[in-house]
Amino acid sequence: MDSEFVPTGLDWLLSAARDPMLVCDGAGIIVQANRPLAALFGWAPDDLIGEPVEILVPPEARGRHALLRRHGDSARAMGSGRFTAVDCAGRTFPVEVSLTPLEADGTVLTLATVHDVCARASAEQALRDSEARMRAVFETAADGIITIDERGLIERVNPAAERMFGFAEAELSGRNVSVLMPSPDRDRHDGYLRHYLRTGERRIIGSGREVHGLRKDGTVFPMELAVTEMRIGDARMFTGLVRDITARKESERQAAALLQGLRAANEELSNFAYVVSHDLKAPLRAIGALADWVATDYAGCFDDEGREHMRLLISRVHRMGNLIDGILQYSRLGREGGTLRMVDLNAAVAEVVDLLAPPPSIVVTVAPGLPVLWTEPTRIRQVFHNLISNAIKYMDKPAGRIDVSCADEGESWCFAVADNGPGIERRHYDRIFQLFQTLAPRDRVESTGVGLALVRKIVDLLGGQVWVDSVPGEGSTFYFSIPKAHLGARMVRP
Repeated sequence: MDSEFVPTGLDWLLSAARDPMLVCDGAGIIVQANRPLAALFGWAPDDLIGEPVEILVPPEARGRHALLRRHGDSARAMGSGRFTAVDCAGRTFPVEVSLTPLEADGTVLTLATVHDVCARASAEQALRDSEARMRAVFETAADGIITIDERGLIERVNPAAERMFGFAEAELSGRNVSVLMPSPDRDRHDGYLRHYLRTGERRIIGSGREVHGLRKDGTVFPMELAVTEMRIGDARMFTGLVRDITARKESERQAAALLQGLRAANEELSNFAYVVSHDLKAPLRAIGALADWVATDYAGCFDDEGREHMRLLISRVHRMGNLIDGILQYSRLGREGGTLRMVDLNAAVAEVVDLLAPPPSIVVTVAPGLPVLWTEPTRIRQVFHNLISNAIKYMDKPAGRIDVSCADEGESWCFAVADNGPGIERRHYDRIFQLFQTLAPRDRVESTGVGLALVRKIVDLLGGQVWVDSVPGEGSTFYFSIPKAHLGARMVRP
């Protein structure tokens, strides 16, 4: 059909319109199409003239569309007619079509306005997906979720809240949320909500706090509550996130009781250590003084065996005193915190070596460039003191050598104290760090067996590790690491 059958005003309308439009006759043949419609479907405008309107419908739907077209008899409002359309390249996409019947000179025509709703359909699908995800979160959340309106009436509760409080959602819907609160919170809630709505003054909205909940069976339990506010139009809604912390509170109670017990035991241990020190060292001092007096004043009365016995007696008295001092030192570690400060290990280790005054037969070498640590000075000095003094004490070579060094291992410093002494068999590596353990006979080498145990405990407190590597007959190297980040340490090379 020629365009002369299209009313003149309508021809102008199609030419001026920005929306895609077409006109078809009673047989469904396109008699006019504007440029926006041709652009939407990828056709040239003239190519559509004379084609059945089903050319714009996917092949599998054309028969059904033709049937609907033949039986249609009324105008359809925008949005009520959504179809799947197809362009000249075969791409399908959703459209909405509004139809308006026309009549000119006895000829029945139909004006179709077409809208591509791809973007809207994508947005609608995204909204549906978002709603589905939100429903999934709501339904599967481990914490209870309760929504109320500005009157405090419950709108929704999720399954976790149902299990937590023992109510079904249907039992709670429309009821005041205070039904889930024990007194006195129940009595205060409505007043607090009215006060907030009137003044905007918040107490828990926007923050979390620990409160108590009331179950259907009347039991009260501790819970964490966080409340958020949202607006839907002019209405306010509040969402409460609820977590049952009964198990956590019980754990905290048990931990507090255990901590109290540990503090009491620690105090008893401390008192015991000081009592033992006083009660043992007093008679030891008397025995030591008496033994020194006898050994001096009656030296001529002893034969060689007697003098050896007196030497052993005096030596064991001194060892016992040192052992008591070692026990006190070990018991204090971890209970008495020292002052943290920057410690230059170059100076600190030099002071330790000077204090130990090694014999001329033993050379102690300290590598230059030891780090500066933010640590407790006495403890770090004690570690070096015990390791170097052990190397001196057990040296069995006429020309002894002790080397102190440090390596940067990225997140920590690794220190080493190496000697060319007797060495240690691998089977004794763990034993030597245990309290009161020593490998040499006590009457040959004075040792309490506390020194290396103190080293391990101090290094543990500093967050590091200590270990040994040794070759029997050739020497040992004791290593210990100190994390650079220990207690927020600042560690630099001088």
